[in-house]
Amino acid sequence: MGYWETRGLRGSALEEMINHTNHFLREKGLAVVQKIPTSITPVELDQQRGTIKLAYFEKKSTVDYLGNIQGVPICFDAKETKQKSLPIANIHEHQIEFMRDFHKQGGLSFLIVWFKRFDEYYLLPFETLQQYWEGAKNGERKSIPYRAFDKRLIIDAREEYILNYLETLNNYLDLKGEEK
Repeated sequence: MGYWETRGLRGSALEEMINHTNHFLREKGLAVVQKIPTSITPVELDQQRGTIKLAYFEKKSTVDYLGNIQGVPICFDAKETKQKSLPIANIHEHQIEFMRDFHKQGGLSFLIVWFKRFDEYYLLPFETLQQYWEGAKNGERKSIPYRAFDKRLIIDAREEYILNYLETLNNYLDLKGEEK
């Protein structure tokens, strides 16, 4: 079982932005997307602060978010990196398996990736993620380079702390339609 310490909250700024966006989308009647909590069992508590100092994950989670956008089922995970690439090690096999199964059932699976170095947010479709995942398993590069992220799938970050990933998802669906 994995253990969680204070560094276990990596990615929380991006997740807060996505949570705010999802709240906004639900209020506007555009989508219902929910954060999936990860079950933990506390091992050590800080009695003075009333916080958990050490805990372990009860089981492997699936992805960060599940939802429905106007009849389209979606699942995605939020990742962030300070590097010029997204390390494959940041993505877990159980997440790939869940996204693959979700994709096979007709849902849309993807990552939302924040490149902190460039302050840019991207939608990475499951098909692209899977190519790099399989490549890494077969001895190819162990990260997804910044240049592999399609500039047509950049996510607009608005002042209201909103990531307009719906517009980017529409762009992705349009691109998929053009390929057929």
